Amino acid sequence: MKDEIKVLELDKYELGILINALNEFRNKLVQESKETEYVDDVLLRAIEVLEAPPKKKVLTRCLRRDEHRR
Repeated sequence: MKDEIKVLELDKYELGILINALNEFRNKLVQESKETEYVDDVLLRAIEVLEAPPKKKVLTRCLRRDEHRR
């Protein structure tokens, strides 16, 4: 069964809060000598999103067959 993917839209400030919270949680797990693999993966993905350039929105328009381009 394929995992369902959810999309969460965050601004730069909110993403920073998420990264800080994940990092604190990871540090707590390290202090308790617990596994951090999954937290590490999510933390790295969040950092990659923060450093990636923003996507440009592309506006497209569908033309019906009876419309003509000018």
